[in-house]
Amino acid sequence: MSQLTRRRALGATATVLTGLVLTGFARTAGGSSEPRTADPKHNAGHAGHTGHAGHEGPQPFSETFRGRRIEGAPSHGKGHHGGYAVQIDGEELHVMQNADSTWVSVINHYETFATPRAVARAAVIELQGSELVPLA
Repeated sequence: MSQLTRRRALGATATVLTGLVLTGFARTAGGSSEPRTADPKHNAGHAGHTGHAGHEGPQPFSETFRGRRIEGAPSHGKGHHGGYAVQIDGEELHVMQNADSTWVSVINHYETFATPRAVARAAVIELQGSELVPLA
């Protein structure tokens, strides 16, 4: 009994539309299929380089961004912070380095950034003038 019913037609249509929508989201979120390190600017000066010895972490920074003082420097403490401390107006912004070397903060936890400086700037924008409250 393989008759096409209205229920089966609607189910098949919903399945196809869901697949198309999810494919569109995946393409939008993923950008391109090229690996992140395929950028020629990123690979400049790394020809024939196979190891990671000598690679330094993010550089320290200290600047005023939108009227807020943001600072970042390597920290001596190890752990899930990635060994880097960021402060906004003297208060610590909890930052973490992901496995793919991107950075997140407690303010922008679902958005990744290339550097701790970019994380700090995004946090200042997100705070909209509010004070940064330290984690307990």
